[in-house]
Parts: sequence; C-alpha cells; structure tokens
Amino acid sequence: MSNTITTVNPTTGETLETYTLMDESQAKQVVEASHEAFLDWRLKPLEHRAKVVKAIGEAMNAHKEELADLMVKEMGKLPSQARQEVDLCVGICDYTAEHGPTKLADEERKPGNGERGIVTYSPMGVIYGIQPWNFPAYQVVRYSIANIMAGNSVLLKHAENVTGSGLLLEKIYREAGLPENVFRTLVISHDVSDTVIAHKAVRGVTLTGSDGAGRKVAAKAAEHLKKTVLELGSNDAYLVLDDADLDVAVDTCVTGRIFNGGQTCVAAKRFVVTEKNYEAFKERYVARMKDLKAGDPTKEDSDLGPMARVDLRDGLHEQVEESVRKGATILCGGKKPEGKGAFYPVTVLDKVTPGQPAYDDELFGPVAALIRAKDDEDAMRIANDSRYGLGGGIISKDVKRATELASKYFDTGMVFINGFGVATPEMPFGGVKDSGYGREHGGFGMHEFVNAKSVIVVQS
Repeated sequence: MSNTITTVNPTTGETLETYTLMDESQAKQVVEASHEAFLDWRLKPLEHRAKVVKAIGEAMNAHKEELADLMVKEMGKLPSQARQEVDLCVGICDYTAEHGPTKLADEERKPGNGERGIVTYSPMGVIYGIQPWNFPAYQVVRYSIANIMAGNSVLLKHAENVTGSGLLLEKIYREAGLPENVFRTLVISHDVSDTVIAHKAVRGVTLTGSDGAGRKVAAKAAEHLKKTVLELGSNDAYLVLDDADLDVAVDTCVTGRIFNGGQTCVAAKRFVVTEKNYEAFKERYVARMKDLKAGDPTKEDSDLGPMARVDLRDGLHEQVEESVRKGATILCGGKKPEGKGAFYPVTVLDKVTPGQPAYDDELFGPVAALIRAKDDEDAMRIANDSRYGLGGGIISKDVKRATELASKYFDTGMVFINGFGVATPEMPFGGVKDSGYGREHGGFGMHEFVNAKSVIVVQS
C-alpha cells in the first residue's frame, strides 16, 4: 500500500502534488497536541473566540484568489463558483462571530430543587471531521468554525483529491491568529482514520459524504460511544406544480442541476412535473440543457467544468446506462467522451421510474431525471418516495400553499420555493432519513458538540 497521495487536475489529467501520509504514531501525536491546545482554548472568553473567528474570515478573504485557484485545479469547479464559495465561508465566519457569544452564553433557570440554575454550554474536546471534495473550503468551514467558536479543537481529514485545500485552510486559520493545533489537517489513510475515531481524546465525529460512508463512520464512532453528526447524500426532488410559472421552473431546474457541475448534495436531481405541465416543461428544459457546455472551467465559454475524478465520471455513466436498461430514455447527453479529463455531458433522462438508479439513488453529476406526476398530490408523494431527505424545491405561483406543503408534508431538512439554493449561514442545514442527522448553520452547529451542563445552586 502506498504511503503517498497524489492529486490530479481533473481538467487536464496532470499531476498537481504528491503528499506523504502520516503513519499511526504521527496522527496520534497530532490528536494529542490538539487535545492539549483544547485545554487552553476552551478557557478563552467567548468574545475572544469570536474575534479570532472574525479574523479567520478576513484572512480567507485575503487569500480568496489563491484558495479559489487551488479549488479549480483540484476538483474542476468554475472560478466564479470557487470565489462564491470563499465568500460563503467568510459569511459563515462573520455570522458565527456575531451570534456565537449569544448562542453559547450561560442561561439562567429557576430549578425546583435549588435557588438558582445555570445551563452552561461547555466545549467537549477534540472534534474530528471527515469531509468531501465537492466544496473544498465550505465543507471544512461549515463544521470547523462552529466548533472553534464553541471552544473545541478541530481535526480535518479531507478528501484525498483536495488535500492541498485542506492544508491551505490550516495555514490561513493559523495566519488569522488561531492558536497552534486548535485546527489541524490530518493527511492519513482510512485505516489510520479509524484509529483517530477510537482515540480517547476525540469526543465527536462529523462526516459529510455518501450514506454508505456515513454508516461506516457512525458504526465505528458508536463502538466508542461517540456522538456523530452526518450530512449525507440525497436525491432532491424539485416539484413543478400545476400552477407553476414555467419560466421560473426551467430557470430554477437548469441552475439547480448543473451548479458545481451537478456535484452538490442539495442539487436538484429529480424533477417531478405534473401532467398539466410535463410536455411543455420537458421541451423547454431539454432545449436549455442541450445548449450547456462542459469544458475547461477557466475558459469563458464553459458552463460547467469536469467532474472531480475519472472514476466518479465512470460510475455516473454506469448509473445512466443501468437506468436506460431499466426503461429510462436519454433526451440529451449520455455519451462518455474520450480524451483527457473527467468530463461528462449535461444529460436529461425521461421515463424515470422506481427501480432505476436515476429514481432510487444519488446521481452526483450533471444528469437530470424527469418524472411525470398525475397532479400536485401525486408530485408530493413521489418527492417523498425516497430513502433520502436533505433538500428539495417547489415551483408554484401560490407561495402560501407551497410554504404549507414545504412545512407540513415535504420530508426533508430544507425546501426552496421558486428558486434554487444551497446554504446560507442564517438557516439550519442538514437532512433526515438516509441523508443523515444533526444540523449546522443558523446557530445550530454551535450546539452539536457541546455539553449542555446543569449547574444548580441548592442554597447560597
């Protein structure tokens, strides 16, 4: 087994960097150094932590072009979207710095068994994050900043193909004034990762990835009775109801499918369209999707870049072919290109039904699944007919009714009405069913890995 990681540019196939893996003893040393750093960091006042978090955001903004350029090279996203990702990370830092001291402040209670009660949110210790490649900066910032604000120390195992991004983020955090070892990037194998989870100093584990990876990591953490937060895959449905504005529907569903090359957990993936609108929507949607070009992300005429790795592209193509074998039809795209890079054409599948990967599973790339519904009620039934439940959308002119459908009937963690969205610092982010559990953003992430401790003064 190799003791190195080599990153590859998915646009050109060229080697970027080679990194040496830490062995088990080196990783253990980092975990223990992280724990030592935690013992001091936990005692820093909330206002002090907030200032450091704010400074991390400022440092990320200062390094925006460097970080964006590295993300483009490592996983192939468009430069404009890479810069947007850095802006979102800065927004998360700003929101956390502003609201963290209030969210984490002691709460006074009047207990029945004493004179005075205090609920204090005590940091737990070392929090270990295993993160994917699709948003190399955002995925890290989302969990690390909340935990740094809470007083924990943080370890990162980033996806191998974005190792450079993980190491650059560590450098930026330190440059901003975060004490040494409060945030560290571990360049380790999966086997060593399991020993990190087992280490007694690690108090919590958070993973963003596939539901298969979530099951494995949650099981390993459960062996050691450690709390987990999981943000897993999804097959988000966007409903085009009878009264939908088709201009809004087509714009939303095109953007929602190809954003970040379609490699987004909360991307729009299944398009559930009522009988009334199906043929008109299909015609207009396919026409728009056919016009989109996958190419070198640094070229202005590219609408999306390559997929992040050749093996991921090949796996997606197999899912398309299996869906076709089981009855789906290809309206555009669907042919794997030859040549360098991990490119895949924008693809639309029709006649998508249960039993096909396009209906049942997550297609993590620029492939859209069209599903016909009888009416609005049937559309909601189809949307919820999934083992996943991360996000989703409703297109309807009756916003009041759409909001009620979203809040009462849509079995997901997030619903977007008359538009596509990914994440925002002010609102909780997370899913249900096989899309995982736990919440980040909106202040919720700061409470995931703290000890809500009761302190009761029985008598003065």
